Amino acid sequence: MNTAGKDHAQLSDVFNEDEARVNWHDETLWFVRAKRDKAAHNIPEWESLRENASQIKDNVLSNLHDYLISFEANAEKNGIKVHWASDAEEHNKIVHAILKEQGVNRIVKSKSMLTEECHLNEYLQHNNIEVIDTDLGERIVQLAEEPPSHIVLPCIHKKKEEIGELFHEHLGTPEGMSDPVFLTAAARVHLREKFITRKAAITGVNFAVAETGEFVVCTNEGNADMGAHLADVHIACMGIEKIIPERKHLAVFLRLLARSATGQPITTYSSHFKKPRPGQTMHIILVDNGRTTQLSRPDFRNSLKCIRCGACMNTCPVYRRSGGHSYHTAIAGPIGSILAPNLDMKKYADLPFASTLCGSCTNVCPVKINIHEQLYKWRQVIVKEGYADPKKAMAMKAMEFTLSKPGVYRSAGKTARWFLKNTPFAVNNKLNPWYKQRDMPEVPKQSFGEWYKQHKND
Repeated sequence: MNTAGKDHAQLSDVFNEDEARVNWHDETLWFVRAKRDKAAHNIPEWESLRENASQIKDNVLSNLHDYLISFEANAEKNGIKVHWASDAEEHNKIVHAILKEQGVNRIVKSKSMLTEECHLNEYLQHNNIEVIDTDLGERIVQLAEEPPSHIVLPCIHKKKEEIGELFHEHLGTPEGMSDPVFLTAAARVHLREKFITRKAAITGVNFAVAETGEFVVCTNEGNADMGAHLADVHIACMGIEKIIPERKHLAVFLRLLARSATGQPITTYSSHFKKPRPGQTMHIILVDNGRTTQLSRPDFRNSLKCIRCGACMNTCPVYRRSGGHSYHTAIAGPIGSILAPNLDMKKYADLPFASTLCGSCTNVCPVKINIHEQLYKWRQVIVKEGYADPKKAMAMKAMEFTLSKPGVYRSAGKTARWFLKNTPFAVNNKLNPWYKQRDMPEVPKQSFGEWYKQHKND
């Protein structure tokens, strides 16, 4: 999907052209949300875990510098080479330099939202380095030349028949074959050769432990382990907020992560990487890319607590019915709508408005990020900075003028009722965005003010 120059509303219209897709996208994500609820309700101490995780992350954000320095020192003692990147460009150049030094031009990569944020795949391919995504969902969208639409379920927007067509074209599976078991087996055969022949592997990082200098990668497919253990070079890419103080704190986060993401008790593989094996080099790149700026914003710093579970996406009524690509940023949904304006307020000014502010995202967040409140605060910042949609800004000024003057308000109400009653076509048309998805209300015979004036002495 070409997202250039289009905002969330326009891209949502594209997604909504296929009503059947919208319906199963909505139902599937709500099914995952329901699994999350069941998993959470099975643990009596669930709310205590959330509170503990939130407080641990508060501590991390208040002492981030110290924990990062401690992690660097311990990781280097373990034989890991630590790199620092201020932004996406520097991160990509570091990865490229490591691969160039090792003479590697073909790599495997497991799921990493940070590398999506930095557009690493495109950068490396531009520099003649082949990148194979080994997470099944990521591989599917890579073959389709699309970005992932969800941080946990990258190809949730794809029907199995479409995946069958992709595999027929790229992997040589039988035409018309869409059986998920068969397609998964074909993907395993396809990826096995990549794992065996690639000398470098890139992974993300779910948690990094300051106390020990180790990092943890959580997957359900084992692809991160296959890549890292077979490769001569392991590069881990990590946002600086992924630090936790001590290894014992993993017990809190690992119990929350998978239950919040997919309703599982724990991810199938929670792999600890502490030191390179003999003959292997291991690198970890600590990336800022706007995180310290977000940390300096009191209203938005809590967004850095995010553990990338995707629960806010699964519950969000807007995300479920507009699709991840409508957010035109690496991390979609409610949390992405908070993170993206920090990177480029003008480009992503539309995203905080892509919400009903219902608060469901906040209610399911495992680390208690006040997501809907931050979305509301971003709206205020965007309007004050002059990045709001000019049409909306003008409409709000007109509303401010009308609502601040009782006489104008009463006259406007009478005029609107007259038009709705006598010339409904003036309102019920395609030029009215409200009417496109809703029926206009029945015209009241009188305003509440008129009714109250008539009955106040009854």
